[in-house]
Amino acid sequence: MLRYIARRIGILIPILFLVSVLVFLMLRLAKGDPAMAYLRLSNIPPTADALEEATRMLGLDLPLWEQYLRWAGRALRGDFGLSWVTGQPVLGEILYYLPATLKLTGMSLLLTLVFSIPLGVLAALRRDGWADHLTRAFAFMGVSMPSFWFAYILIFIFSVTLNLLPPMGMGGFAHIIMPATSLALMSTAINIRFLRANMLENMHARSVLYARARGLSERRVIWGHVFRNSLVPVVTSIGMHLGELIGGAVVVEMVFAWPGVGRYAVMAIFNRDFPILQCFLLVMTAIFVLCNLLVDILYAWIDPRIRLQGDRT
Repeated sequence: MLRYIARRIGILIPILFLVSVLVFLMLRLAKGDPAMAYLRLSNIPPTADALEEATRMLGLDLPLWEQYLRWAGRALRGDFGLSWVTGQPVLGEILYYLPATLKLTGMSLLLTLVFSIPLGVLAALRRDGWADHLTRAFAFMGVSMPSFWFAYILIFIFSVTLNLLPPMGMGGFAHIIMPATSLALMSTAINIRFLRANMLENMHARSVLYARARGLSERRVIWGHVFRNSLVPVVTSIGMHLGELIGGAVVVEMVFAWPGVGRYAVMAIFNRDFPILQCFLLVMTAIFVLCNLLVDILYAWIDPRIRLQGDRT
């Protein structure tokens, strides 16, 4: 198991390296002059001398490979530069806004698991019944409806019409209900369909037939064999859900004015604040990769065949 974990951790280094290169090149090759954007954000008149000085100060007069090496060298020490808007260290500002995003994403993941697992099991056990039809209709709606559109519907119903929940901002538990629900909708719908399909498939597996032949109760067959075996692919899908939730949080935070790192990054896009965007994309990639690592470890714990195969190789 330790060898398997070590192999998975070893894959993280080249992934983060490739992401850092792609992020750096994409921003540097984007349309527009970063030096001009820096002068605009700093309220400095864009004269020829000022533009030349900004280009030299930002290192834009150097070859791209040298610019990357200088930036990567500082990033390895935790120095991602200063924001062109606030003049503050970028990493510190992102770490300041990150807990709000993780709080929203964690709540959304909790809602996804709390609702998708019981509904997926219910749909599989009541196949072609009214519960199955209702659950499948909800899953179809959840997959088809964008999270920002569902967010506006929730605001109209619970804030504008009923005046029950605050429409924006971060405060108590009432503030996170609508953002987390709108963010979790699509992941919940996907998980329901995925769990239902896997349980229906495992109900006809040989291990289940042998378990029934040994005289095990139907409860033990369903929960000990069908449900447990169906959890393995579901755990894998959680890794994909984490990416969906982290990416979707950017849009949801803008709708609900949630003070998270996604909203902070969107403002940086409008301002073309390159240091923020470089740090944001790298930090989000690291979080996403680490979450997938945890999912892989949990996957190996549930299915010993994965763990043993990793130890042999």
